[in-house]
Amino acid sequence: MSERTTVHLLRHGEVHNPGGILYGRLPGYHLSELGLSMAQRVAESIGDRDITHVVASPLERAQQTARPLASARGLAVVTDARVIESTNIFEGRRFSVSSGILKRPQAWRHLWNPFKPSWGEPYKAVVARMMAAVYDARDSARGHEAVVVSHQLPIWITRLHVEHRSFLHNPRNRQCTLCSLTSLVFDGDTLTTLRYSEPAADLIPVSDRHKNFSSGSGPAAAQEAPPS
Repeated sequence: MSERTTVHLLRHGEVHNPGGILYGRLPGYHLSELGLSMAQRVAESIGDRDITHVVASPLERAQQTARPLASARGLAVVTDARVIESTNIFEGRRFSVSSGILKRPQAWRHLWNPFKPSWGEPYKAVVARMMAAVYDARDSARGHEAVVVSHQLPIWITRLHVEHRSFLHNPRNRQCTLCSLTSLVFDGDTLTTLRYSEPAADLIPVSDRHKNFSSGSGPAAAQEAPPS
C-alpha cells in the first residue's frame, strides 16, 4: 500500500509595507503585527496535524510565518532558496495605475509578453524550482505532512502547472490569499489531489484579499496589484 504524503504550500502573512512597494526579493520587509497574528493562527489551526517537516523561503516574511508552526511542532525551519519570490523588473517601485508607471514608454518594453512573462522570471523556471522543492519536501515527510512557506506568485503558478492550466491569468483572480494553504496530496510519488484552505481568512482585510503583494495598513498603500 502506498504512503499518503501532503505538502502544504503556505503563503506568508501580511507584510509591513506602508509605501505600497513591490518589494519582491528586497531585504527588510517583515510581517506586520497583523501578519504575525496570521502566522500564529496558522500554527493554532494546523499545529496538531502530522507535520514533520517545515520549509521556508529565505526572505524575512516567510521565515517569520514559518516559526510559530515549527515551534508548535518542535521542528527547525529548513531554508530553501528554491521557494523564494519570483524576480520582477519593477521591484522596488510602486507599480499601479495611479503611480503613472504604465504611462512611461520605457516600461512598455517589459510588458509585451504576459505568457512568459517579459517583466520577470519565466513561469517555467518558477515551476521547475518550486516542483523540485515540493518533491524534496514530499520525500522528507514520507507518510506524513510537510509545510513549505513561499509567496503568492510561485504558489499560484505551481497550482496552474499542477492543474494543467494556462499561465496567463489576471493577478487579481489568484486564489492564494495571505496565509492560505495550497495542499498537494501524494499517493506514493503520484500527485492525486489539490486542496485549498484559508486558516487565517477572518484576519485578512477585505482590501487585501486579492492583492498579489501585501501593502499593509499604511495610508500610502497601493490600490492596484502589479503584474507579476
